[in-house]
Amino acid sequence: MRILGLDYGSKTVGVALSDPLGITAQAVETIERREENKLRRTCARIEELIKEYGVEKIVLGFPKHMNNDVGERALRTLEFRDMLTRRTGLEVVMWDERLTTVSAERILIESSIRREERKKYVDKVAAVFILQGYLDSLSMKQGQEAE
Repeated sequence: MRILGLDYGSKTVGVALSDPLGITAQAVETIERREENKLRRTCARIEELIKEYGVEKIVLGFPKHMNNDVGERALRTLEFRDMLTRRTGLEVVMWDERLTTVSAERILIESSIRREERKKYVDKVAAVFILQGYLDSLSMKQGQEAE
C-alpha cells in the first residue's frame, strides 16, 4: 500500500511517497501555487499522483504550535484535509509536523545546499519527515502487537 505524505504551506505543498511496503518515504516534488486560496490545480496534481502511484492513504502534516495549540495555519490545514477527503475519497491522517521544516533546513545545510537552492527542496524534505514519522509509528505498532 502506497501512502502520500504532504507538507501543506501557504504557497507550496511538499510531496513524499512511501515505497510499496510502507517502510521508507521518498521526496517526490513541491507543488507551487500563486495564491494561497487557489487550490484547484494543487488538488488536481495530488489526484494525478494518487492515480499514478496507486496511493491508498494520505498523511498530512498538522502544524500545531509548540504549546500544542491549534492556530490559523492548522485550521487552514484542517480545511485542506476536508477538501482532500471529499475530492479523493481517501483517508487523510493528520500527523504532528512540529519542527519538520527546521529539521529539513538543517539536513539541507549539512548537505552544503546553497540558500537559494534550499527553497526548492525544503518542503518536499519536510514531507519526507512527516511521512517517515508516520511509517515508523506504524512499524512500532506492528512490532508491539507481535510481542
